[in-house]
Amino acid sequence: MTTPSSPHGPLAPSRDGPRRRTVRLPRRSLLLGAGLFPLVVASCGTRGSEPTSVTGDEDLLQEHGFEDADAHEIIDQLEALPVAERPQNLIASVTATSLQLQDDAERKAELPLPEDQFYLSVAPFVETTHECAFHSLTTCRGELRSREITVSVVDSSSGEIFEEGARATHDNGFLGLWLPRGITAELTCTLEDYTGTAPISTQAEDDLTCLTSLQLT
Repeated sequence: MTTPSSPHGPLAPSRDGPRRRTVRLPRRSLLLGAGLFPLVVASCGTRGSEPTSVTGDEDLLQEHGFEDADAHEIIDQLEALPVAERPQNLIASVTATSLQLQDDAERKAELPLPEDQFYLSVAPFVETTHECAFHSLTTCRGELRSREITVSVVDSSSGEIFEEGARATHDNGFLGLWLPRGITAELTCTLEDYTGTAPISTQAEDDLTCLTSLQLT
């Protein structure tokens, strides 16, 4: 499901302007870097409150240096790693309620996300994308790597602004947004003269954590 970035950059113009490809993606695709695995979800806790409860093999966390980290910290750490430094023997998948880890020895662990926060990883694109529903921190790749994107997230009902300003995509082409749970909103991304919008939701357990359908035109 990975897509390499364009070697000439996403905005390299042709004679008729940049090529654009409209991709219609199903909202409830179940594609993922390596598939989600079934685990019993531990009770959720708010970041900074009680210690995070872990379901599964805690040795997996220790061996990857995550023994003292919660889901929020692990997600931020893995998302920010250069692609070449991302662990090859670990799949880290984000659902609406938890971070799920699995290594090549089939060991599994699950950590709850903060009960008041939702993680959405966004890969805006101009030309190429891939289908995804639940973000894989170790395998998902987007087109616009290390680019400055202007981002806004506005509540669909009240107009409240949850996010506004310039954000840099990581080396994997994604930018991560920690949003309040229980909202519907409009996400807008702008790169130079290219812009795109998409509706987002953080209300349901099957809401997307990987948004790859936001095309900039």
